[in-house]
Amino acid sequence: MKSAVSSLVRSNNSLISRTLLYHSSKPISQSPFFLSNIPKNLFNQRYQKLQFSPNSTSIMASLSKSEQAREPPALPLPSPPLTKFKIGLCQLSVTPDKERNIKHARKAIEEAAQKGAQLVLLPEIWNSPYSNDSFPVYAEDINAGGDASPSTAMLSEVASRLKITIVGGSIPERCGDKLYNTCCVFGTDGKLKAKHRKIHLFDIDIPGKITFMESKTLTAGETPTVVDTDVGRIGIGICYDIRFTELAMIYAARGAHLICYPGAFNMTTGPLHWELSQRARAMDNQLYVATCSPARDPGAGYVAWGHSTLVGPFGEVLASTEHEEDIIIAEIDYSILEQRRASLPFTKQRRGDLYKLVDIQRLNSH
Repeated sequence: MKSAVSSLVRSNNSLISRTLLYHSSKPISQSPFFLSNIPKNLFNQRYQKLQFSPNSTSIMASLSKSEQAREPPALPLPSPPLTKFKIGLCQLSVTPDKERNIKHARKAIEEAAQKGAQLVLLPEIWNSPYSNDSFPVYAEDINAGGDASPSTAMLSEVASRLKITIVGGSIPERCGDKLYNTCCVFGTDGKLKAKHRKIHLFDIDIPGKITFMESKTLTAGETPTVVDTDVGRIGIGICYDIRFTELAMIYAARGAHLICYPGAFNMTTGPLHWELSQRARAMDNQLYVATCSPARDPGAGYVAWGHSTLVGPFGEVLASTEHEEDIIIAEIDYSILEQRRASLPFTKQRRGDLYKLVDIQRLNSH
């Protein structure tokens, strides 16, 4: 048997090698898809009766160790308060006029609600130009509220009046002597349900293309954010947070139905990575991903890629804008989550004996 294995692995036909490695728990004769790739005489002489038995650390391990792949163990997907609803993605133009930006965002939210949206998502940094010079000038004291935070006061009022849930993009937040890039979530009663401070700061340097260092002015957040709302359990990330799959995996393990990422990818990384990252986070975690970008302004100091998008749990793009200002309404159907997870059950196939995701915050709270 050893000589047969070594002979097959040394074969120039890599597909034959993969056949043995991936299907070693059953006879090759049970894998008809691959048989056409094995020379008939070679198959008849050496492999027709070749089969392997699973050992305790391979195939069966995935069945008995999947619950150990998350520490603490993953939470079951909660029953959402509704199965289907409409989400509105408001891709807004942003100007140096803060008062105008607030009024403009209010109008967009109202329009999305009129079109049936029960959840509205705004862009990253929608009340201010995206620049380190602007962040301190436009920052608001969210904790103080009222006149100290006119942007969030507007979001609260509109959410309460229209009876909708708002994931309020992000704005610069001042807290003491620190500045944060912060997303606020308001419930249908107008109350602040959650506040997410961008965890991964956007510090990149691509020579000849783009250099930006958020850390020059902003402080990184310290806490993953999952919030239960009238439209399901939502995980929150901001732009660069989407690149870190571990954060999305934590949200999935906490039972999120949807992850919202207000973001402003640029003209260098946007064409390559924006849609790719969204689809990857959705597909890997078998949940919905929604993003919202500012509209593109070629004359701005920082030019956003645009393309606000809703992605389904199979990684399929369900709706997307182009780069201009736009409001799109799309349907989310949570019943599909269980269907996808039943069809492709890799949440039950993880190898907890080989690797695991540790949710430090949940672990420390036990």
